[in-house]
Amino acid sequence: MGTDPQFSPESATAATSLNAVVLSSDSGVVPASRLAPLGGSPLTEIAPEPAADATEPATGTPVLRAGVVAGLGVSDVSALSAEPLDNRQPAAGAVVSYAAADGDLRGSAAASCQRPGNDLWLVGANTALGRSAILNLSNPSSTPATVSLELFGAAGQIQAPGSRGLLVGPGTSRAIILGGLAPGQERLSVRVQSDGGPVAAHIQQSVLRGLTPGGVDFITPGAAPAIRQVITGLEVQDPQALAGLTSGPGYADAAPALQLTVPGTADAVVEINLYGRDGRRALPGGGVITVKAGSVTEVSLQGVPAGLYTVAASSDVSFAAAARSTRGLSADDAIDIAWSPAAARLGSQHVVPVPATGDRRLVFGAPEGRTTISYTPITADGVIGAAAAVDIAGGTTTFVQVPGDVGGSPVVGYLVSAAGDPAYGAVLLLQDGTQDISILTVAPEAGGQEQIPVTLGY
Repeated sequence: MGTDPQFSPESATAATSLNAVVLSSDSGVVPASRLAPLGGSPLTEIAPEPAADATEPATGTPVLRAGVVAGLGVSDVSALSAEPLDNRQPAAGAVVSYAAADGDLRGSAAASCQRPGNDLWLVGANTALGRSAILNLSNPSSTPATVSLELFGAAGQIQAPGSRGLLVGPGTSRAIILGGLAPGQERLSVRVQSDGGPVAAHIQQSVLRGLTPGGVDFITPGAAPAIRQVITGLEVQDPQALAGLTSGPGYADAAPALQLTVPGTADAVVEINLYGRDGRRALPGGGVITVKAGSVTEVSLQGVPAGLYTVAASSDVSFAAAARSTRGLSADDAIDIAWSPAAARLGSQHVVPVPATGDRRLVFGAPEGRTTISYTPITADGVIGAAAAVDIAGGTTTFVQVPGDVGGSPVVGYLVSAAGDPAYGAVLLLQDGTQDISILTVAPEAGGQEQIPVTLGY
């Protein structure tokens, strides 16, 4: 994902760091991998091309290790790449995290690396007064990409001149101010379609209420429209305190909410269920809502008891979805926001990098039946630690606290696997002493036999 390197130009404390993990083969060989700016020389080589005799399949107990980049400061859009090894696509991932303690763009934002694609959906943008949304497109391939945007607002699809035929050259990135295409939109979803090279995309979203910072976030692509969507890692604050905050003018988007986008020509009747630590919670306004075709509808989650939740929504018409979490309960202080898009079901092996600092939590939700989640720490020295497991009852959400280190080495990521009924995962990042919040979805597991070009930045 590409981001604007001037995310907080007026901040003296703004900093961005990156953690990356590349998993070895069963024989302990890390595939050739590197981190480099788009179209530039490598920032760092994670692992060189292995010798031919080093790639022979292991005959005994698998000995996994990892190639790791820990706490690397970044200043430009970059690409993480890993070559296939033993006819298998490598398992790799990275996370970039931004934080600023001062300036108009105070807050934190984090995003996991993404595999570029030709059809991406982003839900949660806002171009109303005091809100800024910048779409960043990156093309890490050697083929030009011609990008067209479909824009959806509260009143329907938006026909915007200049939203078609956007050229993104090989090894380049491009920033598009969405307020110039669709101004004054409190709810805006974007479909990114690329003809030619695949692209990575994300929206740099920020809020400023007068002179008070209202949060920053990276809105990343979520699951494509489908008749069922699941989001986990949603955090809800105290409902009474939230009611006092959001009653003030300009603070409606400081409350937790679910946004639904229906791209087709038929309205969708969507059933929404919310699952917390102790089971299902009723939505204050009821769990069934009609979403007009071609539009974005927001479902308020105000009144839901404080806690961590998983949202499961279903309809007979395909839709896209994302959920907004917020932190901060005082209009006199900075508030932060975090969007979590609908995610894919957890599989047998996910590389889940975690940011370098903060209160880090692995969040897991099982909306239907019981599941068992295995999670294995990866440390900065490339060691794969001992696996642990958590059993999750159907219809609940739980979390695992990430320690600062294991065996004296900082934790930079996890291997996560799920067995049983469908389960979903996210990483919740908080910062002690601030209202900062970021939420990362767990990327799909590796599959196939092709190279993984992944774009990062800040």
